[in-house]
Amino acid sequence: MARIGLAGPVRVARWADAALGPGSDGAATDGKATLSAATAERAGADLGLSAAQVRADWDTARLAGLVEVHGDSARPGWRLRAWDRDDSAVLRGWVALFDAWSLASPEPEEHEPAAVAEVVSAMPQVLSFLQLSAGPVPVEQLLDLLQQRVTELRTERCEVPYEPGTELPATPGPGAGHPAASGSGQPATSPDPADPAPAADTTLAPLLDWALRALAAVGALTYGDGQATLTPLGNWAVWVKLEQICVAAQSPAGNIEQSAEDMLRGCAQLRPNAARAEYRAWLAARPVGSAVTELIQAAHGEDALLRGLAFEALRVVGAPAEPDVRGVVDEPAVRPYALLWLAEHDGADPEDAHEVLTREEATWLWVDTAAAVADHGEAPMLVRHLESAVQPTVPQLLDEVRAVGHPRTVQVLVALAAAHPDPALAKAVRRAAFQVHTGG
Repeated sequence: MARIGLAGPVRVARWADAALGPGSDGAATDGKATLSAATAERAGADLGLSAAQVRADWDTARLAGLVEVHGDSARPGWRLRAWDRDDSAVLRGWVALFDAWSLASPEPEEHEPAAVAEVVSAMPQVLSFLQLSAGPVPVEQLLDLLQQRVTELRTERCEVPYEPGTELPATPGPGAGHPAASGSGQPATSPDPADPAPAADTTLAPLLDWALRALAAVGALTYGDGQATLTPLGNWAVWVKLEQICVAAQSPAGNIEQSAEDMLRGCAQLRPNAARAEYRAWLAARPVGSAVTELIQAAHGEDALLRGLAFEALRVVGAPAEPDVRGVVDEPAVRPYALLWLAEHDGADPEDAHEVLTREEATWLWVDTAAAVADHGEAPMLVRHLESAVQPTVPQLLDEVRAVGHPRTVQVLVALAAAHPDPALAKAVRRAAFQVHTGG
């Protein structure tokens, strides 16, 4: 169903990839990845579509991640590249469109933005009710539910409902609350923040209609004859969202509210399986794009342990992280990690992935990992780390470590010399550290 629903946007995105590639003009140049009139007409002529349909499919392609905005231009996203071979790319694309349903159809102009925002915030509960109902639900019932949720949102913000033509409560003065204070012999009253606004139903009805039509436009539900029903795809998407909430709520170490760097530090002492569970919970609680950006930034820090853990978390992310990982493959500090990640992503056995590294890259990674052990591990671990070097002898390792230029080389060699039980080897390592320190 996702492939069928996104067939048009995929077609336009592929046309753009072929016709508007590097060296051509007429692509998006306004920083918003919108098509120029001339480009839309050209695409329509080539594809047998109207310019309006081309623009609509193009906008949908952007929302589904088939087209990605970079700077002032647009380029094919990883989902378009993997469309024919990876069903998960198709489903992720549709879920991205589902998440952006409120952008897929223009919102009613005659309503206040705040009211529209309230309805968007309340719709997840409406969708959950549709999912639990497992069948058609009358719109009147959905309107009642929407009203209740909007009222809850307003109460949480401690807002007093106000409609034009009503008076705000007077400031309490002496005698307030006494039966005579109202001047009518009846107790003075004031609006209760928990009470719905008098005209709320008439205000929310057209907004609910807009929301249901927008969700129907992205294929999440069917809407007509006064009722709405989730499609199988919409039912699956809501179930996935609920599962993500459950995963996030089961964070074993309670780090889901932390930044990527603090989360990784919190995972440093966990066993691998527990750490992966924590990564999944942290990822489930935020958009995948911003999560990947945070992890990449954490990998660029000075702490080598966090660098390794960041790429372990990116392995849990999987395919959506590929463009960002490829984007840092030429940066020396993270290049070995990125190459290993990409090799495993492309199907290489994790035990053989190191073969993609050059001798120099493998040595850099050895020093970086040794820095993590020196900072966070114990001395015996650093001694055992010698066995993982690609060089067959310690003199060869020292020669290549000195040449690789890692910024932590001196500290690693000093720590290794202090930890190694062999006096002769420790002396050679200390000499190497001194030579690096003095530039020899």
